[in-house]
Amino acid sequence: MTKNNIFKRDKYKSARGGYSRMLNLHCRKCNTIFATYQKDGPGNLRRLYMDRIMSPEKLVGLENQPLKNIQPLRCLQCDFIVGMPYIYKKEDRKAFRVFQDAIIKRIKKIN
Repeated sequence: MTKNNIFKRDKYKSARGGYSRMLNLHCRKCNTIFATYQKDGPGNLRRLYMDRIMSPEKLVGLENQPLKNIQPLRCLQCDFIVGMPYIYKKEDRKAFRVFQDAIIKRIKKIN
């Protein structure tokens, strides 16, 4: 099993009912996959928590950096801005606020 297929199990997953799925996130503009993300719980994708981004390597581990050093989330292919970094106050977690209709999400098949 590769690193990208391991689901994180923590208090945030439990708080959302223990249900998770892995998503491939595509740029709305060029339809290129720019990230793999673990979505916990039901509902729309309004923010991307930095600790749930599984790939690419340049986006993994951003939660450990100061917020002022984190660049806006961009498509790797066309450089389209997908989201802006901020701190989600309710849980005091770093996340990207996703612009409405900026991404297409598709469930990733895990063998």
